[in-house]
Amino acid sequence: MSIPAKSEILDWLKANPRATGKREIARAFNIKGAGRIELKRLLKEMQDEGLITKRQKRLRPPGEMPPVAMLKALPPDADGDVFAEPEKWENEEEPPRILFLPKKGDPALGPGDRFLARLRPVEGEFALNYEARLIKKIRAEPNRILGIFRETKEGARILPISKKSDKEWMVPAGAAKGAKDGELVEAEQLPGPRMGLPRAKVTERLGDPSAPRQISLIALHEHEIPDAFSDKVIAEAEAATPASIDGREDLRGIPLLTIDPPDARDHDDAVAALPDDDPTNPGGYIVWVAIADVAHYVRPGSALDREARLRGNSTYFPDRVSSMLPEALSADLCSLHEGRERACLAIRMVLKANGEKVSHRVTRGLMRSAASLTYQQAQAVADDVLDLTPELNQAVNHLYAAYQAVAASRNRRGPLELDLPERRVELNEDGQVVAIRLRERLDAHRLIEEFMILANVAAAEELEVRHRPCLYRVHEEPNPDKLDALRETVEGLGLVLAKGQAVRTSHLNQLLDAARGTDAEELVNMQVLRAQTQAYYAVENFGHFGLNLAKYAHFTSPIRRYADLVVHRALMGELSAEDIDNLPQTAEQISKTERRSMGAERDTVDRYVAHFLSDREGAEFPGRISGIAKFGLFVRLDETGADGLVPISTLGREYFHYDPEQMILIGERSRTCFSVGQRAVVRLAEATPITGGLLFELLSAEGAGQTPRRGKGLGASPRRKLAKSRISKAKAARKARRR
Repeated sequence: MSIPAKSEILDWLKANPRATGKREIARAFNIKGAGRIELKRLLKEMQDEGLITKRQKRLRPPGEMPPVAMLKALPPDADGDVFAEPEKWENEEEPPRILFLPKKGDPALGPGDRFLARLRPVEGEFALNYEARLIKKIRAEPNRILGIFRETKEGARILPISKKSDKEWMVPAGAAKGAKDGELVEAEQLPGPRMGLPRAKVTERLGDPSAPRQISLIALHEHEIPDAFSDKVIAEAEAATPASIDGREDLRGIPLLTIDPPDARDHDDAVAALPDDDPTNPGGYIVWVAIADVAHYVRPGSALDREARLRGNSTYFPDRVSSMLPEALSADLCSLHEGRERACLAIRMVLKANGEKVSHRVTRGLMRSAASLTYQQAQAVADDVLDLTPELNQAVNHLYAAYQAVAASRNRRGPLELDLPERRVELNEDGQVVAIRLRERLDAHRLIEEFMILANVAAAEELEVRHRPCLYRVHEEPNPDKLDALRETVEGLGLVLAKGQAVRTSHLNQLLDAARGTDAEELVNMQVLRAQTQAYYAVENFGHFGLNLAKYAHFTSPIRRYADLVVHRALMGELSAEDIDNLPQTAEQISKTERRSMGAERDTVDRYVAHFLSDREGAEFPGRISGIAKFGLFVRLDETGADGLVPISTLGREYFHYDPEQMILIGERSRTCFSVGQRAVVRLAEATPITGGLLFELLSAEGAGQTPRRGKGLGASPRRKLAKSRISKAKAARKARRR
């Protein structure tokens, strides 16, 4: 019996990564009895020399990974590949380079996500290189933080800017990266004891947090939205050249117009309407919707394509935009500028006089925008208060005439008629907020919306006719529990939502009509919106509840939405087999990035509003109670549409009972009742631009002294409560049986 050489042991360990204990080594080399003592000494010597490491009773060459390991995903590289690193790495060497190879059906991995993976060594230019296959994704806790760096007597601290976090983070000595007191910093969580404050190290200094232009930067970092393109992506975009007429239908003679907001950063859709001269379609119209042909420039598998899919969509802020595509495309070659020849994908639709679509066809064309108008300009032409040229005036009037027919068809279809004012932040050249206004709603806005909906429906129909895969825009019916909550809320306002039947948009529209013109109008609109499910992208068609449409796909904004680019490729037959296989993952990815952008845009507006109101602390504002929680009231201001909190501790020196069913707070002693929808006057106590938080002091609330109706809320009798409980249980049982 002979003891193997060190090189032989190393070769065996590399060839047998799954069996690396001392017992397995001894068995492999037929070492028995006293020889095992010598083997143990030899292995200890190899450890001391750094030839092998011991982890969890396993021996392996230093830096070598086990066949199954816990990994942490890194941000995608410029090529869109996702690499990972070991979750725990204690060696002095650099961690191995591990490429994640997703299989069909694997969930998407974001930066910082932890996952259990099966590893396979790969020979290459790196000393240690692995491919990883997903076994199980482990939901990762947030490990990044954005906050204000503070020097305190107890040491350095970071105060989070998120309204969802009120816990300070401790910065150990040497982990501040030179940050100064009051600076905005990005930090990364450090391992530490469970008790006490969490620890973090500063990874990036971002400057003065009070500067207005930092507000959108905060949102970009907080929501991890990319804001810069790699050199490779920019080079691809800048190398693109204008498309020629070859293989395209010539649409340059059609009076296509772009109609956008005054501050539009890109123009990806143009519309035109012409009276139909077909005698079999009296009073009918031919409507053209032409969309920038982004698919011509962004080819599958390119760096541009990988980056666009990674971003999913553009994110818009009052002072900047994080674009899905570089400016060379989004603001130039793919933007339908007035008088410039541009490649497009167009849908020609024939409509009856009543707005019903007779037919459509899809074509790849070359167009020239006759004019770039704002919504206000188009509306002014239609109202005869603005005179352009005879040709442009006629083009606008034809659009409005066709819109009247489409609007009649829309009314018969009966989509959800929500009317929610949208806040618009106005900035000056220095980035300072000068006003918070509500966006006006003109017929020009509705005209473009309806023509875009027509085109989106036509695109979905065309893909089904051609039996091609499609990314549908799905909006499912409201959840029954949310409808029950909505029903409770509106009953407290004296309104009724029918029950005992499948809910339709017509039922919700009846409720909205009943509230129209009353003090509760805005509140009911908001509550109906909150009862809706969130729209998403899917390869299966579940319909669009809000629009009351059986099939719907996004086709009209490929500059700013990856879903539309996928639909364009599908229409042109340019989806590869790999693209088709990955459609479910693509749908999940872009649904996720859409939600991310919505959160970032909403948080940014909140912060700008808080910044705008920060010098008006102590001022009084009229508003309305928009929400009730066990910790206080939310009041929405009439002037800006901003929401702020009235803490329950400031409502009076008594205990307030919270009734979540009726959404009310009732004073135990005074029986003062606060409910959703009440008019209120508040004083601004505190505005925090960093978090976007507003704190109010309640001065008065209309009808706050009224107690709840008999048999409702805390005034309900025990027998009534028992009956309601039995009814609820019976409902739950029926739902279970139906499932």
